[in-house]
Amino acid sequence: MKSMSKKLILFIDAIAVVLAILLDQLTKYIVRGKLGLYEYVDVIPGVFQFYHHENTGASWGLFKGGKVVFVIIACVVVTGIVILLTKIPAEKKYMQLNLALSLIAAGAVGNVIDRIHKGSVTDFLYAKIINFPVFNVADIFIVCATAWLMILIIFVYKDDELKFMEKKDASVPDDKE
Repeated sequence: MKSMSKKLILFIDAIAVVLAILLDQLTKYIVRGKLGLYEYVDVIPGVFQFYHHENTGASWGLFKGGKVVFVIIACVVVTGIVILLTKIPAEKKYMQLNLALSLIAAGAVGNVIDRIHKGSVTDFLYAKIINFPVFNVADIFIVCATAWLMILIIFVYKDDELKFMEKKDASVPDDKE
């Protein structure tokens, strides 16, 4: 089966987004319920912790207090992803592209929910051994899916397979006519 129903693909995308958001929000809910702010539990002593941190900034705590700007940026990104998802051809070979974009959108929405509801994002995963900034499941979705998206665009899809992303100029006739 080379081609799939566009409605089915968009339904699968929506399910992936909802499940990813639920996983993100559930993990944050559990952390907030089990750990007080700045409390931690050693998962692997000296290596990895669950560490409850509330971040009012962007990644690595940059730009603290920019809630409105971050919400606007996330909304623009998610809107762009939704538009792009509707343009992706309804073919099985694009399912990885659909899923990567869906996970980026889910991560953005997961963190926006925190910003709107609480004014900060709950982070709790801490790689102590390398003193990496505390992060959360939504961040994992965004970072891993963005890396996956880059690999797909650079190494998997050929340029002509991504032409659907180009903005069509109505004044220029389509060369397929």
